Amino acid sequence: MERKVKYSYEFKLLCVEEVLKKHRPLTSVAINRGVTNTSLKQWISFYLKFGNEGLLPKVRNTKYSLNFKLKVLQTIENKTLSLGKTCLLFNIPARSTILTWQRQYEKDGLTGLKLKPKGRPKAMNFKRKQRKTDKPLTREEELLKELEYLRAENENLKKVQCLSSSRTSQSKQKAQTIMELRHKYDLDLLLNCMNMVRSTYYYYEKKDQLTDKYHNVKELIKQIYNHHKGRLGYRRITFLIRLKGIIINHKTILRLMKILGLKSLIRIKKYKSYKGEQGKIAPNLLKRNFKALKPNEKWATDITEFSVSGNKLYLSPIIDLFNGEIISYELSERPHFNQISNMLKKSFRKIPNNTNLILHSDQGWQYQMKQYQLMLKDKGIKQSMSRKGNCLDNAVIENFFGILKSELYYLMKFKDIKHLKQQIIEYIEYYNNERIKLNLKGMSPIQYRAHYYQI
Repeated sequence: MERKVKYSYEFKLLCVEEVLKKHRPLTSVAINRGVTNTSLKQWISFYLKFGNEGLLPKVRNTKYSLNFKLKVLQTIENKTLSLGKTCLLFNIPARSTILTWQRQYEKDGLTGLKLKPKGRPKAMNFKRKQRKTDKPLTREEELLKELEYLRAENENLKKVQCLSSSRTSQSKQKAQTIMELRHKYDLDLLLNCMNMVRSTYYYYEKKDQLTDKYHNVKELIKQIYNHHKGRLGYRRITFLIRLKGIIINHKTILRLMKILGLKSLIRIKKYKSYKGEQGKIAPNLLKRNFKALKPNEKWATDITEFSVSGNKLYLSPIIDLFNGEIISYELSERPHFNQISNMLKKSFRKIPNNTNLILHSDQGWQYQMKQYQLMLKDKGIKQSMSRKGNCLDNAVIENFFGILKSELYYLMKFKDIKHLKQQIIEYIEYYNNERIKLNLKGMSPIQYRAHYYQI
């Protein structure tokens, strides 16, 4: 909200005279003087009705005497002036001030127009004096009171330690502690122990009593997040919630996830190494056209490396560019050609011969070998290779490795290679069957392939 500027009497008079005496356009004067058209129109109206007095600044925060109030009310009654004209005549800032006086006079007469004294009412002062005259506590009563204070302080400390690991603020933790112990101890005693103001406690107590309209949504978010082991971000969680018939904005899901302290793991970039040309290089048939119109039209493959306690594990998968499905894969503790050939044999069982399929890879030594190229040729598959040093030419499989590592490898601690192997097998099963993709209309790769064949 912009701050309202106070203009002097001379400035207002200058603006009004430019319009009325020099006959300049009102809008032009307002722009040149840096005021609004509404303000300038109001100044002109006051000037035409009341002359120069209509432009005088109004005095605010004034204490009006009883005689002044009576004079104002009598003037309105005798001269039948409007509230606006009366305000200008007596230099009163607001019409509501005169309306208040009228109501007070009609209700209580002259008594209602008198100034009310400041400070506490006499009854309250009497109570305070009365407290001072109370009998002093005996030694036994003082010891009992001190013992109760120490007990309350001890329980408060225990409660605060239990809540210290949460994300709530320190004041909220104190208020929650007092709420839990209020049935056992006096409120004043607890407030004294926690060094908290009474108004602050009541603020958090009232806030705690309000019903959380997103309680069911929060529980659903936690359920989906835990089922997918923290791999989903707020966009895919929003999609899954909407599938259940709940209409909710993705920004609301993001805010609720922040409140719950839930977020997907940030993807970490994959380590890469290049070994040079060691065989025949195939042309780049794919040319970054990753869109496939049907299953088994374009495939891509690559190898990625994992490390557990100094031991290596290599994963070699084939991915279908149509739906991102992992067609086949092979895990090995050493990067040898048998890993690649076993992977190809598994994938060949799923397609007939001479399908005009394109299988794309980088320029790795395995894909330059004659045995590899001969296996593809016998099956009737066209070989395609990325350009040297262009990882984006095989972006789809690189993206899968990034997802796998960020949602599994960097998220868990593995005992050994055997443990990692088992988790990768389970993850690929989950990836193909359960992990939804927004670009697949919210379906998993296998669901999307089944959907394609149905239509």
